[in-house]
Amino acid sequence: MSSDLPADPGTYLLLLRSRNGGAVRIGALGELRLCDGYYVYVGSARAPGGLRGRVARHLRGVSRPHWHIDYLRRRSEPAAVWFRTGRVRREHRWARLLASVPMLDPALPRFGASDCRCRTHLYYSPAPPSLQCLREWLSDHRVTTGRGGPLPT
Repeated sequence: MSSDLPADPGTYLLLLRSRNGGAVRIGALGELRLCDGYYVYVGSARAPGGLRGRVARHLRGVSRPHWHIDYLRRRSEPAAVWFRTGRVRREHRWARLLASVPMLDPALPRFGASDCRCRTHLYYSPAPPSLQCLREWLSDHRVTTGRGGPLPT
């Protein structure tokens, strides 16, 4: 799984599936009412270990949450990871572009975006967004994703 990811820096989309609904407290942001469906989170990996290290943390979950995604991860299952390697900062541009994808809705204001001007880095869809659709959407806007796809079950 995460061992297949490069240890290079990059930007990623983490697709999470929620099956139980309910509410989850997201640190100081407050409560997120979970719906059954899929959540797309935009993140970046710049620290040592790059994409492999950051995404591995998300896939295994953590006992002590630090980032907003850690709280959501407790109540959702990873379904796919899509990424692009490189030192170019794509996280904020991707987050803004996802806001215009017809099948996605902003899930919680400021989620993953407390240190930037983005509205959110988390989007919701009742059905699984396809990698092909997201790639086409991002590439239509001169942004492309790299390798990635469904996680093995």
